[in-house]
This record gives sequence, structure tokens and C-alpha cells, in this order.
Amino acid sequence: MSQLRTRTRPARTHLARTHVARTAGTLALVAVVSLTACSTPAASPGVAGETVTIGTHTPLTGPAAAGYASISAAASAYFDYLNDQGGIHGRTIEYVVKDDAYNPATTQTVVRELVQEDGVLALVNGLGTPTHGSVVDYLNENGVPDLFVASGSPAWDDPEAYPWTFAFNADYVTEAKVLAHHAQETYDDAVFCVLGQDDDFGTDFTTGLTTVLGELASTQTYSVSNQDVTAQVGAMQAAGCTVNFLATVNGFTALALGTAAKMGYRAQWLSSSSGGDYPTLLGYLGEDVGPALLQGFVSTNYLPFSADDPWVELFRRVNDEYNDGAPFTGNTVYGMSVAYTFAEALARAGEDPTRESLVEALESGDVVGNGILPLQFSADSHKAFGGVGITMVDGGMQDYVGSAWTTDTGDGPVVAHDGEPVPLEDEGVPQP
Repeated sequence: MSQLRTRTRPARTHLARTHVARTAGTLALVAVVSLTACSTPAASPGVAGETVTIGTHTPLTGPAAAGYASISAAASAYFDYLNDQGGIHGRTIEYVVKDDAYNPATTQTVVRELVQEDGVLALVNGLGTPTHGSVVDYLNENGVPDLFVASGSPAWDDPEAYPWTFAFNADYVTEAKVLAHHAQETYDDAVFCVLGQDDDFGTDFTTGLTTVLGELASTQTYSVSNQDVTAQVGAMQAAGCTVNFLATVNGFTALALGTAAKMGYRAQWLSSSSGGDYPTLLGYLGEDVGPALLQGFVSTNYLPFSADDPWVELFRRVNDEYNDGAPFTGNTVYGMSVAYTFAEALARAGEDPTRESLVEALESGDVVGNGILPLQFSADSHKAFGGVGITMVDGGMQDYVGSAWTTDTGDGPVVAHDGEPVPLEDEGVPQP
């Protein structure tokens, strides 16, 4: 993200810090002084008695709500489940969810409320590249753990500039490189093209594709404010594209496939995980034509996925009991996976957790998550996943095919991962 600037890494031991605040288009220096750290739990924001308070910003209203509001609901349900099991170190977790309508200006307002009024221990799973990009400086300059950002931008993996920020999603470059490698090995004499969102999502994804495939036959972009991609899909058809990559959210994945079908244009489609959830796509396309249009559809994922996976079976039970039996989709698995991972970090942060100990727990490498690859956090890397798996739709079922694959965000190779997925233990309740 071009708007994210680099700074010298601030020492976490100094809780009195200075930050730069933007007001009326100017920069004003504001001193923010915190109380000297002490050993009692009350000294840490967000930890009081038997409760740990955390929060997030996410779109509960507005055009992005349909695609994302279910994530925080799923996370909240999993926290409720954990609380009923006794919580972590005997403390329950309160998750304060604030609606930002996917508007960066609103994001700034609600995040300041979470920090200054709600006094959260950490921000967990703030959603969106442009929205979260508007608050990442504020959170880091005030020493607030900024955990598991819900965006695939590589910008969140920058511990030198953003020592308090940790990614969660597999980044868009990694996803694209793995998809490109799969396509290169699978489809003979293919003509490769891409349709991507006209922001960092599309740009980063296209960078990953061209790193592996070289120049593409057609590179098309779309704006989320325009619900018509006829021109873009028509340009891909005219260019003779036979294998099309999508850096799209679910709604625009469905729109692209539906538009192509109306034009009589048949091609192989491969999508980022952001736009590749089969139940969600089926909801957009409809039960009558969706299964046929999605047959053979390829995407990526990095979380438990198969119907018989013990994690998925647990999440279904939690969803039924604590989430009012809401539709079970990839968003459900994602939100509950985030909640589990935070609880695991909290368990490793000690009986009296602080903002410092939470970050130290993540950087220790002891927090492994629940993915098909273990988390790879360290002091030098705040990137969650170093690879992804390939999924395919066949006969109305979406599942992993083959092994997971790892790579980097540069020109490194795409390599098969020979490890096992992280197993479910202790009914999904992290132990100290």
C-alpha cells in the first residue's frame, strides 16, 4: 500500500510515546503519555478482573456488509463458546464489534473509541485494506496490539515499521503465485488473463501472477462501485483468454462468471480466496445455475475446509449453538479461526496478560493457529501464512486437491509443503 509510510521501529518498553495526528489536512504533533507499566493486571488496558476486552472495526452496514458482516458474528460466537468452557486463564473474552460501513473516515472514529473509551487490550481482525490502512499508524504509535488484519495486503508484514501489527490472511502475492504455478502445471497451451479490483488487491495479485507467468494476454480491472463487468469480460473473450484469474470479492466473482455465461464465453476460472467461497457464490448465482457455472472452479484457502475435518465439525456445532444456526460458509470458518488464534495467543501471554506479553507470545513462534500450515510469526516476520492450498469445485462440493504450497512475495519458487495441517486438540480450547 503506497500510503503506508516506513518509520524507525519504536521500542515497545517505552509506553510514553509521541504520535503524529492528521487534522484538517495538516500534521500536528501530539504527545500521548501512558501510565508507567506495573506488574498488576489492572495496569494493562482491556484486562479487568475476570474479563479481557478486545475489539474490531468491520462493515455491518453499507455495500460491503453482505460479504463480510458474518465474520465478526462467527468470531463472537466462538468467543461465547470459549467463555462457556471457562475462558482463558479463567478470564472471559468480550469482543466489541464496531460498524465502520467500510468507510476509512468512520474506521478512524470507531477505532479511537475502542482504544480511548472501551480501553481494549488489542484490536483483532480489523477488516479491509483501505479502512485499516487509515488506522495502522495510530495503533502502532499508541502501542495497541493490532492483530490478524482481515486483508491480504503484504503491508501488514512489516515489523520494523509496524511492530504491533500482525497479518492473518494469506497475502495476495502468495495466493497468486501458487495459483499461477498450479495453472502452469495443469492447463496446456493456455492463454492467461486476469480481472482484478482496481486497488492494492488487484495490483498485488497481478504482481504475483506475472512473477510466475510473465506477461498476461489481457489485464482487466473493475471498480466496486460499478456492478457491470461486461466490457472487461468481453475484452478477455476477444483476447482469446482460456484461463482467467480473479482478484475479486465473492460478489464480483459471481458477476464475472454470470456475465461470461450470458455471453456464451467458456473459460477456466481461478480465484483468490477472497472471492472463492462456494456457498457464498452459490447464494449469488442461485441454486438453479450456480452448480453448473461453478463446476471446476479453482481457488485457494489456508484454513480447515473439508466437511469431515475435525475443526469444521467443531465450528458447525458452535455455529448451531452460539450463532443461531446462521448459514455455514467460509466466513464462518474464517471468523472462528481468528477467534481461536487470538485465544491461543492470550493463553501464551500469561495469567496476567499485557499488550507487551501478547505481542511477545506471537513473536515467540509458539502460537500455531489451526490452518493447513502452522502460523509462522516471529520477531522478524508478522506474516501469518507462508502458503496456501488449492481448492476445486466438483459435483457441488469444494475441497482441497493435492498438497499445500509455500512461496514468498518475491521471485522465490513455489514449493510443495510436506507438513500436516494443525490438528484439533482439547475441543478447540487453547491451554496455557
